[in-house]
Amino acid sequence: MNDQFWVPVKLSIEIASTAVIFALLFGVLAAFWMTKSSFRGKTVIETVLLLPLVLPPTVVGFLLIMIFGSQSPVGKWIEDLFQQSIMFTWWAALIAAIIVAFPLMYQSVKTGFRSVDPDIEAAARIDGANNWQVFLFITIPLSIKSIISGTILAFARALGEFGATFMFAGNIPGKTQTIPIAVYIALDSGNTSLAWMFVITMVLISFVMLLITTIIK
Repeated sequence: MNDQFWVPVKLSIEIASTAVIFALLFGVLAAFWMTKSSFRGKTVIETVLLLPLVLPPTVVGFLLIMIFGSQSPVGKWIEDLFQQSIMFTWWAALIAAIIVAFPLMYQSVKTGFRSVDPDIEAAARIDGANNWQVFLFITIPLSIKSIISGTILAFARALGEFGATFMFAGNIPGKTQTIPIAVYIALDSGNTSLAWMFVITMVLISFVMLLITTIIK
């Protein structure tokens, strides 16, 4: 029972934490690019970035299989490079988590960047700061609450991902069986007590995450 419970919990936290690092990096870069740039097709690109937020998880899983599956150019290249398919691996679960977590991170960070007064950034440039220094020492600190909120929400979303992970990474205990999948398997096998343990754990983690987000606002 202990391994049945703790292994999926540990794996879920590990995947969600790693996914948030990638989502934070790409989310900050994408948000900065989209808020500071103006170009044709910007609305279309932004819509694509936010698409995983509204797509059914099974659709996201299907698209990941089409992109990274053995029959796709990307999938074949990965197989040639690593001598194995990325599907049904820890990395597949990580990719699924990043994809679903990214839009929340991006949207929150973009809101933070847009709230920064352009006059403050302009004043820093007049005082001799370059664009990188303005971004690092002005934009980021003034947006930190939004960045933290985005990080928390993205972590919670990655932790709760089920559909795309189940389709793309499968249900492999100790490798891809995250808490949401473990809940489904436990309930399907009639182990209601184990399912309750997972559910209570998820509710507590999600409650704490949302509470922190509310407090920092």
